[in-house]
Amino acid sequence: MDRREFIGAAALLGIGGATGLMTAPLRAQTGSADAALSALFERIFAESVARSPELATQLGLDRGAGAALKAQLAPRTAARRADDLARVRTALERLRAVDRQTVSAANRLNLDVVIYQLEGQTVAPTRFGLDSVVRPYRLFQQGGAYFSVPDFLNTAHTVRAAEDAEAYLARLEAFARVLDEDTAEQQAQAARGYLAPGWSLDLTLAQLTRLRGQPVETGGMVMSLVTRARAAGLAGDWGARAARIVTDKVQPALDRQIAALRALRPTTRDGDGVWRVPDGEAIYAAALAQMTTTTMSPDEVHRMGLAQVAEISAELDTILKGQGLSTGSVGARLAELNRRPDQLYPDTPAGRAALIDSLNADVARMGAALPRFFATLPTQPLEIRAVPADIQDGASNGYYRGASLDGSRPAIYFINLKDVGDWPKYTLPALSYHEGTPGHHLQISLAQQSKDIPTLRKLGGFSAYSEGWALYAESIADEAGVYRTPVERAGFLQSYLFRAARLVVDTGLHSRRWSRTEAADYMVATTGFARPRTEREIERYCTQPGQACSYKVGHGVWQRLREEAERALGKRFDVRQFHEVLSEGAMPLTLLETRVRERIAAQQG
Repeated sequence: MDRREFIGAAALLGIGGATGLMTAPLRAQTGSADAALSALFERIFAESVARSPELATQLGLDRGAGAALKAQLAPRTAARRADDLARVRTALERLRAVDRQTVSAANRLNLDVVIYQLEGQTVAPTRFGLDSVVRPYRLFQQGGAYFSVPDFLNTAHTVRAAEDAEAYLARLEAFARVLDEDTAEQQAQAARGYLAPGWSLDLTLAQLTRLRGQPVETGGMVMSLVTRARAAGLAGDWGARAARIVTDKVQPALDRQIAALRALRPTTRDGDGVWRVPDGEAIYAAALAQMTTTTMSPDEVHRMGLAQVAEISAELDTILKGQGLSTGSVGARLAELNRRPDQLYPDTPAGRAALIDSLNADVARMGAALPRFFATLPTQPLEIRAVPADIQDGASNGYYRGASLDGSRPAIYFINLKDVGDWPKYTLPALSYHEGTPGHHLQISLAQQSKDIPTLRKLGGFSAYSEGWALYAESIADEAGVYRTPVERAGFLQSYLFRAARLVVDTGLHSRRWSRTEAADYMVATTGFARPRTEREIERYCTQPGQACSYKVGHGVWQRLREEAERALGKRFDVRQFHEVLSEGAMPLTLLETRVRERIAAQQG
């Protein structure tokens, strides 16, 4: 998964000495009941890792006792979904049997969060026979083994020894198996009415055809192994062996998947939103609840979006007029700014390299300001990379991938550079502060460094919490004064406008039955973003309902809690200590509200 996977390296948590809101952090205790619950958390975590070789690799746990996992890929079958559901139900039974009064406050919070997470995992398979309400289609432009496995092998599977290279070959062969499993499951789901919209299948087929058409010996799946084996000094005929697997196993499986999707393509139902599938309204309601961790209805979210679009547009209007842009709507003026030559990088390799360099400079500039706002800083390194060309057509515009737990692989912030025109210079700082620091990288890394939350919680995330934090982090950058010009600050506000517009278009697509074109028209007119970038975003919302609403809903809660703490504590408020709540890990917004208010009360004493 992309930035929505919250994986980082474990390290000692350092607590700053300043006084303020966070003087009463929760600490896990060492009593027998706490020890038993902590052991239960770790057992549930270990069972999850043992069943997910990909997760083991992401975490750096595919060595030692877990070494066999490095040569495997998890099954993608209906039987596996049923087995996973049974495992989750068993875990819930164990956790619900815990006497809450016998464990520490920290472990009561851990218990509440983990139960909430696990209960959420039962909804899609129990009610709808699906893997996920947020990703209801097995194959689409951003989903399926064809999309994830080659990228996973290239960026997560490390190659340092001959055993790693052998494991890569084993996984490459397993790739053919999971492709066939995806094909069979998609055929079964299509028979029940669950098949992505036609344009999504077209994008999927285009990407599958591109992957199938790569020259075997020089294609990414072979060269990834060859290049890294050579760099590690590993003797062996790795390229020829990988090429044989691709030719004999992977390509035939790709051919079967392409043929199956071509046969299914004429059968898919009209429309773009999830309303088009059986129980679509119920699926959307469940997705919205999961993604926002609230009970807000689609209508409430839609109205919230419209109100915030109006408010942010008014602030942008003032800035744009100050830049001599006074004619037309705010969206039209932003679009004009997007096209200005001084705001565009050349559409060349050198231009792309300069763009990446600018992102690194933004992160470094914010890094110098972090100690003013945070008592604890992340230790995990962060790299910034372009989305691999093989998947850029269907990939998100930007996303974060956490580091491995063992520190063997850094965190990565990916940016989609298919078209550099999608990224005017003034928009980039806010993106870096969202994906890097003080956004996803800082929040996820601090949770990973905490000694007071179980490993199980360090992996799971709540989109409203994490994406809401990342939007709030963009405002910390504003507070720090690192937006260097009014135009860069307009880029920050445009980011907020974009997320507010998401509330409108996501509910429009899935509840009000807007078409993909209507949604794109609204977003282009409102935000001024380039149409190609906007269309990729809309395509994601169509096939991943509810997720786009998590950002601004979550941001509203973070901002409101900050303001509440400032009012309650007055001169005793310390923003560095307020942010220490991150060490308690991601949680539903309702629990976040409870914890911040408990910490306020403790400070008021």
